[in-house]
Amino acid sequence: MPKFNTQFELSVSDMDLIEDALRASKLSKTQADVKARSQDDEVRQIHDLLGRLHNQKTFYRPAKGPYVSG
Repeated sequence: MPKFNTQFELSVSDMDLIEDALRASKLSKTQADVKARSQDDEVRQIHDLLGRLHNQKTFYRPAKGPYVSG
């Protein structure tokens, strides 16, 4: 039986493309005229996946000195 690949090599632009596609899919499902129970579940799954992707990001923090955003 095959095993799942646990190592992925994705670039930053790949991740941006995936996130944009998920956001577009979520938007199209939330704007549909007929909302079915399965669509609500799909929207929730997309939202959860976007959250997990966001939580895996490493944001820049300078090693020395105070952090000033913006």
